[in-house]
Amino acid sequence: MTTPDLSPKSPDWWRQAVIYQVYPRSFADADGDGLGDLKGITQRLTHLAALGVDALWLSPFYPSELADGGYDVADPRDVDPRLGTLDDFDAMAAEAHRLGLKVLVDIVPNHTSHQHVWFQEALRAGPGSAARDRYVFRDGRGAQGELPPTDWQSVFGGSAWRRVPDGQWYLHLFAPQQPDLNWENEEVRADFRTTLRFWSDRGVDGFRVDVAHALAKDLGEPLRDLGAPELSDEAALATMPPGSHPFYDRDEVHEIYRDWRKILDAYSPPRMAVAEAWVPGARRVLYARPDELGQAFNFEYLKARWDADELREVITDSLATAHAAGASATWVLSNHDVIRHATRLMLPPGTDPDAWLLSGGNAPTVDAAAGVRRARAATLLMLALPGSSYVYQGEELGLPEVADLPTAVLQDPIWEQTGRVRKGRDGCRVPLPWTATGPSYGFGAGGAWLPQPASFASYAVEAQDGVEGSTLELYRTALRLRRKLLQGESLTWADDTPPGVLHFVRCDGWRCLTNLSGRPVPLPPGDPLLSSAPLEPDGRLGPDTTVWLGR
Repeated sequence: MTTPDLSPKSPDWWRQAVIYQVYPRSFADADGDGLGDLKGITQRLTHLAALGVDALWLSPFYPSELADGGYDVADPRDVDPRLGTLDDFDAMAAEAHRLGLKVLVDIVPNHTSHQHVWFQEALRAGPGSAARDRYVFRDGRGAQGELPPTDWQSVFGGSAWRRVPDGQWYLHLFAPQQPDLNWENEEVRADFRTTLRFWSDRGVDGFRVDVAHALAKDLGEPLRDLGAPELSDEAALATMPPGSHPFYDRDEVHEIYRDWRKILDAYSPPRMAVAEAWVPGARRVLYARPDELGQAFNFEYLKARWDADELREVITDSLATAHAAGASATWVLSNHDVIRHATRLMLPPGTDPDAWLLSGGNAPTVDAAAGVRRARAATLLMLALPGSSYVYQGEELGLPEVADLPTAVLQDPIWEQTGRVRKGRDGCRVPLPWTATGPSYGFGAGGAWLPQPASFASYAVEAQDGVEGSTLELYRTALRLRRKLLQGESLTWADDTPPGVLHFVRCDGWRCLTNLSGRPVPLPPGDPLLSSAPLEPDGRLGPDTTVWLGR
């Protein structure tokens, strides 16, 4: 076994990399308008270099009316003027590369913004036109076509169909402002090939593929009802033979990614890609095959309860399926779509997260300090696992979810589209605190587009920088140490492990133990290299704590 090659020229740099997700509008604001921008990212890249990550992934920064936080893209080959220019992007990428950081960008192939020139052309062109064939337009049901073509539901709530003035309906699996593209149309396929080359030619090192499982759809007439629209996406998938759902995880989608891989492999080193595919693990790894995207997010790990048996099963299955596909495993605890793990891991089992957010985080109450302790333990566990770790901005500070955002400031379309019964994802998108004072805690010269709580002052980079035991310094130390320890892409579970404890050995002999049992446990022989919290006075491993042991 050898230490993984993370050097810039290595084609496999991503296999065990740590990749930091930047949500551009909430990272840093250089011009003081309250919205994060590309120049702000450039100014703060030294933070990422000092943190020790290998790459940054930028959520969408393209022109958008922000109907869905930037994932409603009006032009996939430009920069939103509020965030900067293409020159600003080039400067940001150049500075990242100078600091030894790779750059990934989000690509959003399932849908466009309704402001996209193609969709505006489709509205003008009318039924049966070539312009409409780039999207999914259909006549409605009922005597006057007044009913949606199918019972398909939007992820954000309500029907997945919206009627236009001439009577036809268009498909939007997400917000109405996000019409779905028709991937049976060759113009659509050709345009995304152009987009991949456009950003690769600008030096982008890889792509995160949004909603990778939804591009291929069964559009043969008559369109099929799901028959049970009240089911969640995952439940609906489970009721059908693999690959047969009318619009999720269809077998035909893999032809698209095999085509993309030819483009990505034409660059030196090849551009990497990672799929966001909310599908069962055995199906997810198909997207990660070497002749397709190469990697896929592991949402089973993100969703796993803080339970030793469940985590061990998820880790074992994830490693096995990734190995079978020829990919490396991926691990993630937080992102822009879920409650931050410093809070989520403390919610009692059975808690309805939507109801908890609606309560402003008061029912049930959450112990923030205990949440950070558990989050730190979960992070050290994740970073000890073989494969790539994806870190969401602010988790290195231990940021909790901001659950008490006033409803008047909410931006997520989920809030309105569900009839104000789901508060949405804004609580994990609140702008970062860089300093302990100032109108936006150093995010920018003025305020921030989402209000930051006063508690953010104690989480700020300035408040933790150089402070022994702080969460920021834990991340920095862990990432430095991880580079030295990593070898191979496997682990061995230790024998005779106490109940409630995860204990594995990496191929070069160092160990990781995480205590989820609720009581202190003895440690095996070995030198403690790093722990998420101080060991007990007698040297035992306390509850909700992870330790790395040397040989």
